[in-house]
Amino acid sequence: MRRRQPSEVPLLDDDAGRLIRPYTVSNGRTKPSAQFDLLTMVMATGDRPYSYLGPDHSHVLKLCGGPVSVAEIAAQIAQPAVVTKVLLSDLVDCGAITSRAPGRAPLGNDPTDRQLLEAVLDGLRRRL
Repeated sequence: MRRRQPSEVPLLDDDAGRLIRPYTVSNGRTKPSAQFDLLTMVMATGDRPYSYLGPDHSHVLKLCGGPVSVAEIAAQIAQPAVVTKVLLSDLVDCGAITSRAPGRAPLGNDPTDRQLLEAVLDGLRRRL
């Protein structure tokens, strides 16, 4: 059984996989204190947490150098979305990251524009 170097990915083993269970990472919590969607964008503020939160929090904070979605972070750290949201909410609570709800692309002046809807429908029909 070969163990990876500590600088690679924290607490992973080639044969066993992740050595710490997800509920341990989130301290058993399943509800984040901040509201997140999978498409919510998060980014580091540059402020450091007032205390050390743990290796998983540090890993997440490093991934937040630029705007990144919650879903992308969950994939990068190989954790369920709910665990990722708990970690991110801890970082929001201590001011280390900021979040922004996903924006909507404007549809024009009238979101029920018949020509636009017909063009979308026509395009879908051509693909199917």
